Amino acid sequence: MGMTMTQKILAAHAHLASVEAGQLIEADLDLVLGNDITSPVAIKEMEKMNKKGVFDKDKIALVPDHFVPNKDIKSAEHCKCVREFARKNQITNYFEVGEMGIEHALLPEKGLTVAGDVIIGADSHTCTYGALGAFSTGVGSTDMAAGMATGKAWFKVPAAIRIVLTGKPSRWVSGKDVILHIIGMIGVDGALYKSLEFTGDGISHLTMDDRFTIANMAIEAGAKNGIFPVDDAAKTYMKEHSNRSYTVYEADADAVYDEEYTVDLSSLKSTVAFPHLPENTHTIDEVGDIAIDQVVIGSCTNGRLEDLRTAAEVLKGRHVAKGMRCIIIPATQKIYMDAMEEGLLKIFIEAGAVVSTPTCGPCLGGYMGILAEGERCVSTTNRNFVGRMGHVSSEIYLASPAVAAASAVTGKISGPEAL
Repeated sequence: MGMTMTQKILAAHAHLASVEAGQLIEADLDLVLGNDITSPVAIKEMEKMNKKGVFDKDKIALVPDHFVPNKDIKSAEHCKCVREFARKNQITNYFEVGEMGIEHALLPEKGLTVAGDVIIGADSHTCTYGALGAFSTGVGSTDMAAGMATGKAWFKVPAAIRIVLTGKPSRWVSGKDVILHIIGMIGVDGALYKSLEFTGDGISHLTMDDRFTIANMAIEAGAKNGIFPVDDAAKTYMKEHSNRSYTVYEADADAVYDEEYTVDLSSLKSTVAFPHLPENTHTIDEVGDIAIDQVVIGSCTNGRLEDLRTAAEVLKGRHVAKGMRCIIIPATQKIYMDAMEEGLLKIFIEAGAVVSTPTCGPCLGGYMGILAEGERCVSTTNRNFVGRMGHVSSEIYLASPAVAAASAVTGKISGPEAL
């Protein structure tokens, strides 16, 4: 029986000739990730273990990004805990304020994630690195602690769903629209503990930023991971960002998939997920007249340079609607710097938006954009659960940077075509 990409990676890291769906394995880890919310819990669990120190100081990444720069005393104490642990264990990849960024944008940028890796992170959107052909998945803080101590983790080998992407997306249709369409099609539990494996000629028309966005939100369909084949675009990205060697795995021709879906990218329209689930999707022409109070452009899903360029293209020469709050958050310091050098920040500020230092901030209701009772926000983030960004009666509409920027201008949910 053939294996999928994910199964091949897991078999190699478990030192097995083959694995099959449902099998329990122990696999070697190439990277263990934690942030300022999840790492303190893992650190406290590690303190209970007899083993002293970490398995490899070069294979752990600690990225304070959720409440950083610190929003209050509690978040400052969390970061202090992480900082002291990193110093004590001489963690190579600890990123302090001024170096940090949103973790899932920062690690590929720093070259810490490459094809063929097995990566766990105590954050559900760790599945982002599947864009590079890695097996990466979110785990709990206890699993993170075990991973930091031993360099290994237990997995149940996931079954797979094959998503065949064909055609070329039209103007303004991005990776965010693709993944929202897929989640709307299969539901938030449609890929529960399965691998979403993307293939097809349409992938060649998706940029790496598109692929990071799609892999990032695989978890919103319930998937264990999302993964793309390693093509020339992925190889070029890794060559530009990393000096690590990588391994390319390809699915066998007779690999077993529980389901298969075909998505014609040329037929997709800008897509918006209504409250309160990412599966509650509507195309932009089905939205109707919905007034909004705030727009957020950023996050581990859509805070990359390509996203900011798209937002700037929409906002240039225009102004956000009177009374509208438009918050733009570059995902890393490098993206911030590049956006500044390209003149994007000037466009944003002249349009009446504010630009924040890199942070997860409003995505999880942390700070930098909390919603009050009854307020509505169009956001390029990844979740729109009840109370996710503030008051339980507030509403979050998930959309692409193009739709978010256009909505900021009109004061209601709009596509750029409406401008």
